[in-house]
Amino acid sequence: MKKIFLIVFYLSITAYVYSQQNAVTEKGEEVILNEDGTWRYKSENKINTDSIPLNPHKFTKDTKSTFLIKSDRFNIGFSINPKLWSFKKGADDADSEYELELKGEDLYGMIITEKTEIPLETLRLIALENAESAAPDIHIVKEEYRIVNGLKVLMIQMNGTTQGIKFSYYSYYFSNTNGTVQFVTYTAQNLLKEYTEKCEDLLNGLVETE
Repeated sequence: MKKIFLIVFYLSITAYVYSQQNAVTEKGEEVILNEDGTWRYKSENKINTDSIPLNPHKFTKDTKSTFLIKSDRFNIGFSINPKLWSFKKGADDADSEYELELKGEDLYGMIITEKTEIPLETLRLIALENAESAAPDIHIVKEEYRIVNGLKVLMIQMNGTTQGIKFSYYSYYFSNTNGTVQFVTYTAQNLLKEYTEKCEDLLNGLVETE
């Protein structure tokens, strides 16, 4: 599934960029017109981030996540279970610093890092806009702030459709004065319930390094 999913996903990014059109209604509201004749408000997923709840539970890394992957870009690391997950460096021309795969399964991950500090509310909009370029019907299913190993992160689950394939993102977003990370897991929508615990265990390996 991985090769099919990634080929469709990346090809669709280019396709949808050219098939979408922006327009303004008589009332001055921005909308996006899709190639199939459907439309939606551009601000549909934009909300006051102050209304996003904070999960009271304290999240910590799994005891089986014993292998630490360190970012080369800023002081952030990712503890993974090496028996379950394989990883590799992203290509030189790729946005991701690391790519991950649940061994023998259809669950994948990406670690996107940069040295620029970005407020979480801005990072949320960036993530949405990037996802919209691949799936115009992308929408947030769940979002909340979490305290993960002492770090305040934004968790977002998004669902969308790309070339007829229904997929889900389940991701953490974090930023400090040294940089920003988008820690993304993704799979088919019908598999997310089965993989949610694996997503959580991986994402909860996010730690600050010295």
